[in-house]
Amino acid sequence: MATKAPGADPPETTDLDRLRSAASGCRGCDLYRDATQTVFGEGSRTAEIMVVGEQPGDQEDRQGAPFVGPAGRLLDRALDEAGFDRRKIYVTNAVKHFKFKRDERGKRRIHKTPSKTEIVACRPWLHAELAAVRPELLIFLGATAAKALLGDDFRITRSRGERIDLAEFATTAVATVHPSAVLRAPDRDEAYRAFVADLVAARDL
Repeated sequence: MATKAPGADPPETTDLDRLRSAASGCRGCDLYRDATQTVFGEGSRTAEIMVVGEQPGDQEDRQGAPFVGPAGRLLDRALDEAGFDRRKIYVTNAVKHFKFKRDERGKRRIHKTPSKTEIVACRPWLHAELAAVRPELLIFLGATAAKALLGDDFRITRSRGERIDLAEFATTAVATVHPSAVLRAPDRDEAYRAFVADLVAARDL
């Protein structure tokens, strides 16, 4: 039976190792019950760019690292084509545990979109990462990631690729689709080109 999410409670520190260690024991919402482990962000504290996705997927949950599955490989390729230096990027997710349902045979784990309660419960970790890294540019991948900081009214279809000023965090942001949406697109080549174009727009900021 689900319990009311108390929310994450990060320690007051900008040390990413301490934050990662604390997040490994997070019980801020019920997603930890079924997930294999917390998947915290990865990258340097001096990273100029932070990429924020929705949540870890099946492979990320198993390996304990963000964007290591098919969507992650597509993201790496697109970032390279858009002219980004991967070493200057910190990669994380708005929600740190994998939310899923089992298929009919109970073997395959199928992604489920995090609820607003789960996003809000996990938001303090994202705020802590922003305070630690202080990126010059935020790139949101997908609506869930964007809404975690921009609110429920944000629409990717309306504002993708556009500059967004986030005075609260002293940074600039751009939102685009999640790479998994590119993989699911009817015309994957066209969707990929549009995705790269959004990343180029972000780079040009």
